[in-house]
Amino acid sequence: MKVLVSVASRHGSTAEIATALAASMRHHGAQVDVNAPEHVDEVDAYDVVVLGSAVYRSRWLRSAREFAERYAAELRERDVYLFSSGPVASGGRSVNTCYDACAVAERVGAVEHRTFPGKLDPAVLGTGERMVVRMVGAPCGDFRDWDAVGAWGARIVAHTSAREHDLGGVGSAPVRRGARR
Repeated sequence: MKVLVSVASRHGSTAEIATALAASMRHHGAQVDVNAPEHVDEVDAYDVVVLGSAVYRSRWLRSAREFAERYAAELRERDVYLFSSGPVASGGRSVNTCYDACAVAERVGAVEHRTFPGKLDPAVLGTGERMVVRMVGAPCGDFRDWDAVGAWGARIVAHTSAREHDLGGVGSAPVRRGARR
């Protein structure tokens, strides 16, 4: 199984989630490429695409939204998983509700969308970002749950492998979702 993990990250912490996710999927037998959305030229070679974005002001970053738009038809033909990453407020609730992810999930026929807590380091934020952080009351710190990221990677591989096995799929050729139904 060949997987593309493509993630839009402004300050690097969401990219680190993508790296951990890819490592988990490789550990469970998948071949995984990790590329930023703006560096992806095609998705046809992949059985699974994981698209993620940092969330700012309840929005995915532009490069992730444009990726979903650019490849919507191709993405509907394969398993697509989405994730959002952003800071948390007290009590562990998300600061941002990402409405973009809902629209993208519908557009590409995503299997699932997950939200992972992020990392908030004021030292890397611009003036406007620091003002927004104060306004919404987001605490600074690293809230990423590496166990949850790894478990999700394992689950994606298991789910796709089980579907391919049920269909008698072998080799690395993509098994199109349309043929699975």
